[in-house]
Amino acid sequence: MRTKDHSILGIHSLLVMIFIYVPIGFIVAYSFNSSRLAADWSGFTFEWYISLFQNRHVMEALTNSLIVAAVSTIVSTILGTLAALAMRKLGRRLKTGMGGLLYLPIIIPDIIMGLSLLVLFNQINMPLGKITIIIAHITFSLSYVYVVVTTRLSGMGGQLEEAAQDLGASAWQTFRYVTLPQISPGIISGALIAFTLSLDDFMVSFFVSGPNSTTLPIYIYGQVKRGISPEINALCTILIVVTVTLIFLAQFMLNRGKGQKKKSMLPF
Repeated sequence: MRTKDHSILGIHSLLVMIFIYVPIGFIVAYSFNSSRLAADWSGFTFEWYISLFQNRHVMEALTNSLIVAAVSTIVSTILGTLAALAMRKLGRRLKTGMGGLLYLPIIIPDIIMGLSLLVLFNQINMPLGKITIIIAHITFSLSYVYVVVTTRLSGMGGQLEEAAQDLGASAWQTFRYVTLPQISPGIISGALIAFTLSLDDFMVSFFVSGPNSTTLPIYIYGQVKRGISPEINALCTILIVVTVTLIFLAQFMLNRGKGQKKKSMLPF
């Protein structure tokens, strides 16, 4: 009976994987098609990738995306890590309430977040552009960093920190030589996830973007409205490869952090 159940679950998992990844496979395959017609395979080529990087509009959108992703990742990683460390010191009731507020950006639909931020920027007369996109991306990325770092902190325990303080370490020394090395895999993983989310975001960016602040997802959306071209397939393939690579790196860092043995790193 168990063998039969396992077979059914295996078939179900396979069907789900096919449903998810076959459309992505078509995009990747046709990015190498020498024909402009998606239904007509006429040979293998890198022509669309070459022409893609010679496209000025694509390069502008790529530059905007990288700037927004880099700045929002740095800020959200710092704020998310500090929030996780601060929440650790709070009482149980206050921690539960504040933690729920920090989880909200993950739960709220992107369209509502984008619209609410647009209303906010209009109310304070802030012109839409790269700055507003960066602020918007920090808003939702911070929560993901907080969740990852909090998970790492909860599994760390406080024995090493207590031992460091018993040996005469100051609060800064305890943080630098004990806490920070222990949570660094979580911080790096959170940063990679934040960068990936920022690079791929369309919905929130669409609401808060302005002139000369078009990101890659917004550029792709604008081009697809005119028809799917091989260049768009090539651009989507690059985004897929970058995203998957970053997610694997984030997962690797988390697993590496879990696999590390707890040991003292005190230099005093």
